[in-house]
Amino acid sequence: MTQISNHVFCDDHIAAMKLDNRLMPNPYYDYPYLLIEGFIPPELCDRIVAYTRAASDAEQAMVKSTLHGVVDPDVDEQIRKTAIHKLPDALLEEYRRAFLRNQQRIEEFFHIALTTATEVQALEYTEGAFYIKHADDSNELLDAEGETAGFVQVAPQRKITTVLFATSHVPAGGDATHFSGGELCFNYLCDADGTPIVFRPQAGDMVVFPSNPLFSHEVLPVTAGYRLTLVQWHNGITA
Repeated sequence: MTQISNHVFCDDHIAAMKLDNRLMPNPYYDYPYLLIEGFIPPELCDRIVAYTRAASDAEQAMVKSTLHGVVDPDVDEQIRKTAIHKLPDALLEEYRRAFLRNQQRIEEFFHIALTTATEVQALEYTEGAFYIKHADDSNELLDAEGETAGFVQVAPQRKITTVLFATSHVPAGGDATHFSGGELCFNYLCDADGTPIVFRPQAGDMVVFPSNPLFSHEVLPVTAGYRLTLVQWHNGITA
């Protein structure tokens, strides 16, 4: 395993690959990702969840594939089973104010000046929903044995990924504001003992990480409850 921070290691095969985007924070940090607890308050989480649960505007989320150099988005529930909501302007404005309060912290951690960002996606995972292993800026290339042979970048404007949880993880059960299963798992990252890096955040927490293939991740199937996250991908200028 290749050490990439004080407490986190990366699969040697993936760490050694030639990648178009190898943005990484300082390797002397304890962790190569940033967890911001209480990014938004519980009351705002409750209002966001109340809106999405009552809304009828959800669309099935798509995945991007590349054929002959053309990026083709389509729905594929073998890869990703989740729905996307568009939030009203009033809720988005409160989210944006929270982001501005934390932007400098994110920029300093990753040594990047954030520029543009995608629209906020409110991603809804109900029981049985999931998203298999993927990199946010690239498509994975497999060899004849089904092993990872490399990555082709399809979204170079994605440098940083932010995932804000509006509902909380619980070990079992789940309800309108909690979920079980649905962990955010980094496929190529582990601790010194080889234990995979898995997030089970509480409502209001944000996880921030580079969008490159070293941080490939999946959302494990939700076994109960309601998992809602607000996701963005950010471009930026690095030194």
